[in-house]
Amino acid sequence: MLICAIDTSGREGSLALAEGDERTFEVFHLTPIAGGTYSAQLIPTLSAALVKTGKRKSDLGLLVVASGPGSFTGLRVGLSTVKALAEVLNTPVVAISVLEAIAFAAKKQGNVLATLDAQRNEVYIGEYEVANTGSIKTLHEALVTAPDFLTWLSARNPVPVTYTSDATIDTRVRESGSPVEHISRPAADLYARLGLQKFQAGEVASIESLDANYIRRSDAEIFSAPKLGIERQR
Repeated sequence: MLICAIDTSGREGSLALAEGDERTFEVFHLTPIAGGTYSAQLIPTLSAALVKTGKRKSDLGLLVVASGPGSFTGLRVGLSTVKALAEVLNTPVVAISVLEAIAFAAKKQGNVLATLDAQRNEVYIGEYEVANTGSIKTLHEALVTAPDFLTWLSARNPVPVTYTSDATIDTRVRESGSPVEHISRPAADLYARLGLQKFQAGEVASIESLDANYIRRSDAEIFSAPKLGIERQR
C-alpha cells in the first residue's frame, strides 16, 4: 500500500511517501518543506514526489497527517490538503497527534511522557502506553502551566523521563532535577510508519471529523492544584 504522510505542524515540515503492509515497511521518499510556504508548496511537493517515484495520486492507499498541537496556519493547510485529497481519491485518513509521534519516536515501552513547548510559560503534555508490539494508546493529553507541570512531575513516584523535542522544556526539566531526554522532532516518515500501524488497527478518521488537535486548558483537570496537593497562591 502506498502511503503519503504530511507534517505541517511546526516551523519546518515534511512529506513522505512509503509502502507498507502487515509485515514490511519502506520509506522511499522524504522531502522537507520550508515553514511559511506550506500553502504554496505542499501540492507541488507531493506531485514532484510522485513523479520521482513513478507513482500516481490514484495509487495512494493511505493518507497520514500530523494533527497538532502546533502552528495554527500550518495545521490548517495540512489538514485541508489531506481532506481534499481524501475526498477526491476516496482514500482513508489517519490523523496523529504530534505528542503521540514524539512518544512513538522515543522507542520505549510502558508509560511514555511526551511534551511540547506551548509558549506563554505553558506546556503541552501527552502520556501514552506503548506496548512491546509498538502499538500506542493515549492515556491523556493536556495543556498546563510550566510550574504546574514541574510540580506534578516531581510528585510522581518514580519520576518519569520527559521526552521532548524542544530545548526550552529540556532545560527547565533538567534544571528541576527530573530526568529528560531530548529527541529530534518527528518527520513525515515516522508519521507514515505510525499511520500504517493505526490503519491496521482500524484507527481511521472520517473526513468530516478531521480537525486540528488544539489541546485546551479544560483538558488539564488531572493536573489541577487540589489533585497535586497544592494550595495555589492568590
